[in-house]
Amino acid sequence: MDAQQKLSLVKQNLQEVLKPEILEDVIVKQGRPLKIYWGTATTGRPHCGYFVCMVKIAHFLRAGCAVKILLADIHGFLDNLKAPLELVNHRAEYYQHVITALLKAVNVPIERLQFVLGSSYQLSAKYSMDLFRLSSVVTEHDAKKAGAEVVKQVASPLLSGLIYPLMQSLDEEHLDVDAQFGGVDQRKIFALAAEALPRIGYRERAHLMNPMVPGLAGGKMSSSDQDSKIDLLDTPDVVKKKIKKAYAVPKEVEGNGMIAFVEYVLLPVSALKNEDGQGQFHVERRREEGGSIVYTNIDDVKEDYKADKLTPQLLKSGVTAAIQELLAPIQAEYQSTPAWQEIALKAYPPPPTDEKKQKKKPKDKGTRHPGAQKGVEAMPDGSVEGERKDEVSLGTGAEEALSRLDVNGDQT
Repeated sequence: MDAQQKLSLVKQNLQEVLKPEILEDVIVKQGRPLKIYWGTATTGRPHCGYFVCMVKIAHFLRAGCAVKILLADIHGFLDNLKAPLELVNHRAEYYQHVITALLKAVNVPIERLQFVLGSSYQLSAKYSMDLFRLSSVVTEHDAKKAGAEVVKQVASPLLSGLIYPLMQSLDEEHLDVDAQFGGVDQRKIFALAAEALPRIGYRERAHLMNPMVPGLAGGKMSSSDQDSKIDLLDTPDVVKKKIKKAYAVPKEVEGNGMIAFVEYVLLPVSALKNEDGQGQFHVERRREEGGSIVYTNIDDVKEDYKADKLTPQLLKSGVTAAIQELLAPIQAEYQSTPAWQEIALKAYPPPPTDEKKQKKKPKDKGTRHPGAQKGVEAMPDGSVEGERKDEVSLGTGAEEALSRLDVNGDQT
């Protein structure tokens, strides 16, 4: 692969590139591997949307790039306390297991891949001093604006949400990279980094942005919204049920999460697996419907969907089968890795059970239920108390009770 081919592969399927001349200078003119990082805050459980980023990381690795994956544990804590301090380290380890399995699933060698834990350098004296320096040249308005699409927005925002974009900017320098990669929702943070880093004496980096893939219910795919995403450990039945309920308007391509998943995950992943580099998406149909279809490009998928030749039902069926096939090796590795299973329980412990709900007390019917006598109260030992106890009591012994009853059950 020559320099131009590497450059083309690095840019493939990206929505936007800021400062592309930096990429060209490094790859073409300097002829050295591009150093790039992708960061992920270790908060909710990774889902199938992570395949979108993994495809691009696979492209970077195949283009000879040196890739660092930042497991941003401190960022996860700063983002409105999404990850409690006592869980962030466990979640970082869980993420490393998941990301490694994801890359293996798309047939990518990971020798040039390096994992970096954020807290391993972000607590150093040099990093802290740089954070103070950066905070002295960035306004509160600009910091808040930069994090608006990434940091969780609440009625009473915390100061931590302003620190988040500053740290993400500084990471470019402290990780010693030429470029940062992320979703297009990161654009404002990338713009802040490009503008602010030179103010404290550091060079500007390139920024590469993936498109945002719609979730199952439309809108952004999110770890916190169970209906919008498929967990990597979801069973085949769960995957089928979730996709069956997914948002997919007939003949409508825009905002269709199923179409987007085919475009940005299924076709590229298939291309990575096939020796000829040709992606394929299979849709099974009955013989009377014309038989199975094999798509090799997204334009044909979109055209057939608009023409209703590819119906929502057929599309969902094809996506279901493809996702189940993608997840199978990941889930097999999880089942065969006790360390991964153990860290999963520590990172995402099951919610505590409510003891009050478990221990149900017998319902006290009181004295107002049908058949109850007014002015009397039944005691635990079977006796009765109250103003009218003499009228209903049968006494304390068998002989006394029999003497007060006749054979017809009438009280004497």
